[in-house]
Amino acid sequence: MSVAPTGHAQADDSSISRPSSSPHIIAEPQPSRQPVYQQMEPAAQARLPTSHNVSSGAVVAGSHATTTGDASSILPRQGSRSGVKEKKTRSLDYVLRSGLAGGLAGCAGKTVVAPLDRVKILFQASNPQFAKYTGSWFGLVSAVRDIKRHEGAKGLFRGHSATLLRIFPYAAIKFLAYEQIRAAVIPSHDKETPFRRLIAGSMAGMTSVFFTYPLELIRVRLAFETKKTSRSSLSGAIRQIYSERVSVPQDLSAAKGPSSMAAAAADTVASTTRKVVPSSGLANFYRGFTPTLIGMFPYAGVSFLTHDTVGDWLRLPALAPYTTIPGSESTSPGHTHSGSWRPQLTAAAELFSGAVAGLVSQTSSYPLEVVRRRMQVGGVVGDGRRLGIAETARTILRERGLRGFWVGLGIGYLKMIPMTATSFFVYERAKWSLGI
Repeated sequence: MSVAPTGHAQADDSSISRPSSSPHIIAEPQPSRQPVYQQMEPAAQARLPTSHNVSSGAVVAGSHATTTGDASSILPRQGSRSGVKEKKTRSLDYVLRSGLAGGLAGCAGKTVVAPLDRVKILFQASNPQFAKYTGSWFGLVSAVRDIKRHEGAKGLFRGHSATLLRIFPYAAIKFLAYEQIRAAVIPSHDKETPFRRLIAGSMAGMTSVFFTYPLELIRVRLAFETKKTSRSSLSGAIRQIYSERVSVPQDLSAAKGPSSMAAAAADTVASTTRKVVPSSGLANFYRGFTPTLIGMFPYAGVSFLTHDTVGDWLRLPALAPYTTIPGSESTSPGHTHSGSWRPQLTAAAELFSGAVAGLVSQTSSYPLEVVRRRMQVGGVVGDGRRLGIAETARTILRERGLRGFWVGLGIGYLKMIPMTATSFFVYERAKWSLGI
């Protein structure tokens, strides 16, 4: 209806007085812009529900309202980027891809150092046949030669099948848990602190240990055996561990002195222990679980913290031209966009950051690892009694002194540095190739 008066005013110019034409001129832009605004208003309200007050003032200042509406519609898009990234991290596709990358990384790292891992377990667990080789680098060479002479080259990889069976789910859970926990603990870049990185890595390590510890115990048992007559298969080792019965001291009163009250208390404790602590069965697969859980806090936390921190240093502007792959922050092999927010390190730089992470994390957690190994082989050596952390530590201290907590550390360095470097390298490259 607004078109007819407008056309009439233009056709009959002389019949309209000048004063009366002014209202038509003022009113003319309103009908012509009103439909445009009505079309824009639902879109603006759909993008930003709180922009109703701004849009209501657009009738008075049309061009300003259009600019304001466009500017306000840009803000949700900027804020939605973090939401999209968080949604991608939480998606099932991202979880599966990160788990696959982590599992492959763990298997690659363990395969590289499998012979050293076998020798280190023999040293840590104080195997009587190899106790004479501990304490020197020549002992390492001699131990390797002894294993090859009696068991062949395959003896250096004894227990490796159980290792791969354990390490794939262990590493997969560890790396994917780190990605998920990191996204929750560090929701934005300004909240990324060393403490938060440490907590994310520690929680990821403890989560993976909880689900895969029985496989670790089986692997240690297989690696501990050295005699040809006592070799066990994987199923045989599982049956042996399951059927082992834990002997609890029957008479603790002798250690409590002549007091009848102390003797009665000791008997009560012994009786309660026999009822509460399982003597066999599934509980045997968690020998040494407590020190493992405690040791995983510094090990996994320090490992991830060190790797990420060294990686940040290597990405500094002064070093980036020499340590990063150009254009890797936005592209990946076979993908147009990898979703990575930082450039990929070169092979040498990535291996270096992983090696430093292995060195620092191994040093911080090694004493607890020695205690854990002794507890894990408790059913093979000694009287079969399940020892606690404190009692195992006292046994090591009594037998070898303080040096006993660092037995095999040289081998530990020789093992952990290449293993951690390989694991982080394969994980980062696998993530890059998978586009995550």
